[in-house]
Formats: sequence, C-alpha cells, structure tokens
Amino acid sequence: MPYIVIPGQLVLKGALYDEARKIATKITLTVADELKKNGFDKVVIADSHAAMVNLLVDDLPEYVEIVRGFPRPLSMVAGVEGNDAAIFLGYHAKFGTAKSTFDHTYSGATVNKVEINGTVASEFLLNAYVAGELDVPVIMVAGEAQLIKDDVKRHAPWIETVALKESLSRLSARSPSMVVIEKELREAVRTAVSKLKHKKPPALIAHTPVKTRVTFITSLYADAAELLPTVKRLDALRVEYTSNNMAEAYKTFELLAIAAMGLFRMLDTLR
Repeated sequence: MPYIVIPGQLVLKGALYDEARKIATKITLTVADELKKNGFDKVVIADSHAAMVNLLVDDLPEYVEIVRGFPRPLSMVAGVEGNDAAIFLGYHAKFGTAKSTFDHTYSGATVNKVEINGTVASEFLLNAYVAGELDVPVIMVAGEAQLIKDDVKRHAPWIETVALKESLSRLSARSPSMVVIEKELREAVRTAVSKLKHKKPPALIAHTPVKTRVTFITSLYADAAELLPTVKRLDALRVEYTSNNMAEAYKTFELLAIAAMGLFRMLDTLR
C-alpha cells in the first residue's frame, strides 16, 4: 500500500497502525466503488495482511462482503471461488528483492523462498495460481512497482497494473498523492472490466501434480516441517512435497508457515 514504510504501520499495536488501516481501507473501497459502477452487484474483500483484521468495517457499502481472520482455508484468497474475477491490492515483492519495501513471501520471519514447479513464487503468483485453478482470472494488481515489474509483467503481462509505490529501500518509498492514485485505480478498474466483458482473460494455472519446495530462514523450521509425513527434507533449510492440485499445495504451505511461526513465537518467550 502507498505511504506504508515502517514496521510501526504493520502490526496491531504499531504506533502508526491506525494510519495504515485508513490508507488500506480507502484504496480498497475506491476499487470496490468503481467495480460497482461498472456492473458488479457484489464485491467480496479478503482482508489478508498479518492477522487479517485490518480494514475498517464501519462504513462498508451494502454490496460488499468481507472475509476476516486467520487461519482460514486458502488464506489470502479465501472466498475467491465462484467470482467472475479477482483483483489484488497492496501486493509486495518476494523475499530477497533489492530495494523493495517489506519484501517477503508469506512469512517474513520464517520463509526465505517458495518454489512452485521450479519457479520462485511471490504471493502474487501463489494466489493467482489458486484463483486460476478455481477458474477465477486475476484482472488487476496494484502494489509495489518492483513486484509488478518482476512478477506480474513476467507471468501475466495482460493484467492491468497500478504502481502504488516506488521503493527506495526496504524501509522507504516514493508514492503519488492519493488523488492521483484514486484516478489511476479507477481507470485501471474500468480497463480491466472492459477487457473481461469483451473476452475472459487467461488464468494462471500451475501444472499438476504440483511440486512445492520451501526454503526456510533457519534449520529449526525445516525440522518442524519434515514431521509432516508428506514432506521430504532436502537439506538443512529446504523441504519439498508434491500435491494433487494447487489448493492442496497452498494449504500445506500455509500449515508449514503456521508451524514455523509458532516456533518463532515460542523462541521469543524463551529469551
């Protein structure tokens, strides 16, 4: 999201968390409003950062439904099934991306890399694969400029994009005014919807069976991951498993990430 550049904007008790909530809510409801104006009678919002209870819900329009809380089936794309299209808002680059604000993949504290069938995946690609498997194409992505350049344009150049920030470092970025951002978001929604009405765009779909490889930040998290019988330990940091489909692969990855985060929190209490 634009203007969000320090850890104090990211967590429930952060000093500037309320500011971040207002920014995220404004961006999200701007897109929802434009979707309504362009013929959609329902918009399902999946609140998907951290504990997944970030958006302000006091003034949600009647055509909006919201999915909140964690853990939940299919995590960031919970509720995507049955919809005509998906839009991803506030997306960041994958772990290890230089000069990219808050670069991480799903769990910044525990996960170094996720590979789907040999391709290093960002959260954009993970979620797009799940949506695609459920016959829901992603028609628009708004987020960090490097994510758009590295992943969206590479894997799905037909998707409409809006750069909400140009990162200068991991904790700094340059963003346009909210007035400019709103205009760009509305224009992108109109273009994306027009394309959708003309011809349903292709969906990103992972080949099956899906081979997932996860590289953790420390060996402790791989120790926990290999306790799952379907998971094979490759070396100190890497594990691998094979799934029948992307939804199954995603759920297993979510479980591994939750287990690793549980260990991360446990170690915190022992210090």
